[in-house]
Amino acid sequence: MNKEIEEIIVKTFFIKRLQERVLFDLSSSKKRRDRIARLESPFDCLRKECIFELPKPNSDPEDIEKLLKKQGAGNLCYVMTSIISDMDGKEFPLTEALEHLIWCGMPFLISCIPDKLAYFQGEQSYGPPRRFILKKQ
Repeated sequence: MNKEIEEIIVKTFFIKRLQERVLFDLSSSKKRRDRIARLESPFDCLRKECIFELPKPNSDPEDIEKLLKKQGAGNLCYVMTSIISDMDGKEFPLTEALEHLIWCGMPFLISCIPDKLAYFQGEQSYGPPRRFILKKQ
C-alpha cells in the first residue's frame, strides 16, 4: 500500500467531508477492505464534478483501456480493491488490472494519474455494474 498515492487519490476524488475518514479506514488493515467494498455508488462518496459514467455496453476491458489512454493514462496504474487482496494497494499494468478486476463484481478503483484520472466500478447487482471514469477538470 502506498499511503502517498492513496492520499492524493482521496483528496482529488472524494467528497471533502469524507476524506479524513476514508484515509483513516484505508490505513487500517481491519477497515481497509470494508471501506473499499462500501464504495458501491460513486455518488455517495466521490466528487460529482469528477464522475463520468460510461455508456453501455461498457464491459470490454480493451475499450475501457482505450478510453483511459485517450484521457492520458499510461501503462501502469494503482489498484484499490477489496476482492483480490494480491492486487490491492499495488501498481500493475493497466491492461492486467482491467482484465482481472472488470468481472469481479465488487467495487474497485484504478488510479491512472493519482491527481487527475481514475476508473471506478461499482458493485454488481442486477445486470452489469456501473462503470465510471473519474477525471479532475
